[in-house]
Amino acid sequence: MLRHAVATLAYRAAKVLRGAPAGFENFRAAPTTRTAGQILAHMVDLLEWAKTAADGEAIWRESEPGAWDQDVARFFAALENLDEQLAAETPPATSPEKIFQGPIADALTHVGQLATLRRMIDSGIRGENYFRAEITVGRVGMDQAPPVREFD
Repeated sequence: MLRHAVATLAYRAAKVLRGAPAGFENFRAAPTTRTAGQILAHMVDLLEWAKTAADGEAIWRESEPGAWDQDVARFFAALENLDEQLAAETPPATSPEKIFQGPIADALTHVGQLATLRRMIDSGIRGENYFRAEITVGRVGMDQAPPVREFD
């Protein structure tokens, strides 16, 4: 189930990260909120933390945002590293429930924040019936199945 949650995160994140307009990484909803780039860097940090938790260490490291395209690549690389760890024969050192309730659920929340920011700058993504989406365990890159049912 945890690997399916990771694949769901990849699917939803790919939709919101794909086609972000130039300068999006600097947009923020208000002066005291994170920029889109800071949110994305934080999402990478969450996934790297999840990987270390699965390894038995649970080490938190906070990174600074980089170039948008590089951080998008870092995000999907971190997802792939986590998914590979979860697919290994040795079970994760931290319970799957803890990995889900902390870093994965938090990252899903941040995907929603990025979707809202996209709408705020008139670069919104279409809504989707995610129940019908083709989400596949192990598919954790930017290349995802096309939407089955989108709506406005």
